[in-house]
Amino acid sequence: MKIASFPALFLVLLALCGTVAAALLFTPAAGHEHGFYLGFDRNDYPGDAALAQLRQTFSYTGYWLSVPPGAKTNSWSGKRATLAARGFGFLLLFNGKLYRELQAAGDARLSGRQDAAAAVNSARREGFRRGAVIFLDQEEGGVMLPEQFAYIEAWSDAVRAAGFMPGVYCSGMPVQQKNAAAVTTAADLRAKLGAKPTKLWVANDQCPPSPGCNYGKPVPAPSASGTHDALVWQFAQSPRRRQFTGECASSYAADGMCYAPGLPRGADSFVDLNTATSPDPSNGR
Repeated sequence: MKIASFPALFLVLLALCGTVAAALLFTPAAGHEHGFYLGFDRNDYPGDAALAQLRQTFSYTGYWLSVPPGAKTNSWSGKRATLAARGFGFLLLFNGKLYRELQAAGDARLSGRQDAAAAVNSARREGFRRGAVIFLDQEEGGVMLPEQFAYIEAWSDAVRAAGFMPGVYCSGMPVQQKNAAAVTTAADLRAKLGAKPTKLWVANDQCPPSPGCNYGKPVPAPSASGTHDALVWQFAQSPRRRQFTGECASSYAADGMCYAPGLPRGADSFVDLNTATSPDPSNGR
């Protein structure tokens, strides 16, 4: 066997060190099992000091590209590099318009295109690359009204045209329709969007199928949400919704919150829980 010269040997060792370092940095958190990965999301950034402890449990984090619902500022802005250095993957999220806001705007498709441009510009400014999945936050459930779907479709088309992958955060819980069978927002959107590639992040905190605020193994499959092709399933929310979580109430704290393990309980440590098929669902690294 030939012995490599010192410069060549040095380069080989350097490459190996880099490979090992990268493997350590992006090792799945403790919440990974059977190909599914645990993540969290919240409206407010938890603070730099909490990241090391959060990374013990979670593989990825939600990341707002806009001001979250009910907030006046976006505390996640500028935190991509800090989170990536800690090994977190990402769920990119943009706050979508409510039905009353679309009515006031008057042109749902124009609003969709304008919000898509804002989402893409924010993603680029934050350092996310083409191809990353950006989820449009849709807080209203049931069958989408014509204005709502026009907005979502226009938003999705514009995000896709800009080189990013559109996704929608929406309800995966059945809603009884008048004189019709129950339907989920996720199923309604999938049917209306047809073959257009769009990722789904579904919310369903009803117990069952949700295990509640439970960090135990195994990590549930996103398809167990009831939406078979969900990329991400948000299965627990803070505070818990009592009408849906009676059977798993004991898994939450006494105040109804779901707190991240290992952190002092307080305003900076309650979370919503998610499971995904990837440790970086938005391909944000």
